[in-house]
Amino acid sequence: MDGRDYFFVGKNKFASMRARRGFAEWAVVHGALYATPRRPLEQGIRRGRDVLLDIDVQGARQIKKQYPHAVSIFLLPPSWQELEKRLSRRGTDRRESIRRRLENARREIQAVMRYDYFVVNREIREALETLKAIIIAERHRISGIRKWRIPAIRRALRST
Repeated sequence: MDGRDYFFVGKNKFASMRARRGFAEWAVVHGALYATPRRPLEQGIRRGRDVLLDIDVQGARQIKKQYPHAVSIFLLPPSWQELEKRLSRRGTDRRESIRRRLENARREIQAVMRYDYFVVNREIREALETLKAIIIAERHRISGIRKWRIPAIRRALRST
């Protein structure tokens, strides 16, 4: 939804934001420009929030470069046939667009080994549970402990 999940801007504003380094990542995906605004991303990080980005492999590469501790999760379809069926069922794309998306998916899936995790989206509930498990595991990773969390951990250890 525009203004909540997505923010749509014109080409001129996009170019201006890109020139001012207003994006944490940006890419041309399926012929359209997509980006993640830097400010809300960094506000979420500073607040210690889990920030989820729905981005393609180009964007993920850029995010990993700028935020090396970012955790990347590749969402896979259960099969090529199912991916094609899902794209067709949406009813939002013409046949040529679906063909281009499938070609892009073939190339993008080759990048899965550069990610930290993968989730096969067979059924939405199962995929969400796997995603939640990854987030919980990452919150408890020793290498991810930030300095501001160490005093709380020490207090918890003393009280046991």
